[in-house]
Amino acid sequence: MLRLAAASLAGTAIEFYDFFVYGTAAALVLGPLFFPAFSPLAGTLAAFATFGVGFVARPLGSVLFGHIGDRHGRRPVLVASLLLTGASTVAVGCVPTYGAIGVAAPVLLVLLRFLQGLGLGGEWGGAVLLTAEHAPPERRALWSSFPQIGPAVGFLLANGVMLALSATLSDAQFAQWGWRVPFWMAGGLAVAGLWLRSSLTESPRFLEIDDHARVPLAEVVRDHWRLVLLTAGALSVGYAIFYAVTTWSLAYATERLGVSRSVMLTCIMAAVLVKGALTPLAALLGDRYGRRPLCLAGCTAAVLWMFPMVALLATGAPLPMFVGFLGAMIAFITMFAVIAAYLPELYEPRVRCTGAAVGYNLGGVLGGALTPIVATALAEQGGRVPWGVAAYLTVLALLSLGCFALLPETRPAPVAVERPATG
Repeated sequence: MLRLAAASLAGTAIEFYDFFVYGTAAALVLGPLFFPAFSPLAGTLAAFATFGVGFVARPLGSVLFGHIGDRHGRRPVLVASLLLTGASTVAVGCVPTYGAIGVAAPVLLVLLRFLQGLGLGGEWGGAVLLTAEHAPPERRALWSSFPQIGPAVGFLLANGVMLALSATLSDAQFAQWGWRVPFWMAGGLAVAGLWLRSSLTESPRFLEIDDHARVPLAEVVRDHWRLVLLTAGALSVGYAIFYAVTTWSLAYATERLGVSRSVMLTCIMAAVLVKGALTPLAALLGDRYGRRPLCLAGCTAAVLWMFPMVALLATGAPLPMFVGFLGAMIAFITMFAVIAAYLPELYEPRVRCTGAAVGYNLGGVLGGALTPIVATALAEQGGRVPWGVAAYLTVLALLSLGCFALLPETRPAPVAVERPATG
């Protein structure tokens, strides 16, 4: 289990590195480089719109790779999704700017971002299911939380590279070529991830299925549509919190408050580091007390914390901003540490790869794709403290709280259905 969990964590970290490095670049440089004819605000909104394209593609990736995962196994999904995401990320680093090729530049950017999202939409389902279906039921949340640590590692790696480049390069050098370096690094990381995953064995639960779904998506839509909508609504606030902290706040503080890139990246990275470290602890609580109570607690914390978080951000001071981000990340991980066990347990095995991944990634469209765009527009209409952003996030948290309240508890899964891997 430790080898399998480590390989899943590493692969997920690499794929989320690819996805997050784009979000940081969108907040810092992509607007003026690829949308120079726009005003600074419009350029940022346009860059965030291309960022959102990746989230729109993720449910489509869930359908494509979910079909493969439910029909042919979880393991092939991990290899194909990593190749697609890695190749498209490297290609983003090679796209000429608007000044070199005109309108073709943003068009290529949108296309490659779509391919990134397509690959990541398959990655989460494959990595989580391979781990969850190997794990013993009484510790499924703990072992399944390892892939959930991957996004924190990927984010820290992506922003660590950006922070190092920001600290060592001038603004002109960073805008000219420095921002491309993190995208080029994705090629080497993808090769490393493929090597780590080459020795993984197929999920024992998949091998036990005698009657595989012919068209998994059709069965999910017909038999589990309500569950998909509830899980998407429930997870939307987690995405909204994460990208409000890691993407929107970065652009808001650097452009509106005059905070340096290095200070903002450091504050955000510190909060994400704590979030990653707390993930296994929250997952252990999920194994002991249940998935649903942790999710309800995290949502309630989010409802109570969004206004304080925005107020602390508006100070522009490093310590208050870090405290605001940290509270948001703790609320986020209280929910998402157990999601990797919760979602697979909600769906029957024959359509689990499609159902869990589609629900997870639709939540990303509702929360992740829209939040930087909506928050940027709301902040522009307010004063120094963007209370409209806090209200938007609070409403999303209330929506998610209601959806979680309607979902059943799944701990523990019947031992007769799930068994640990042997050998």
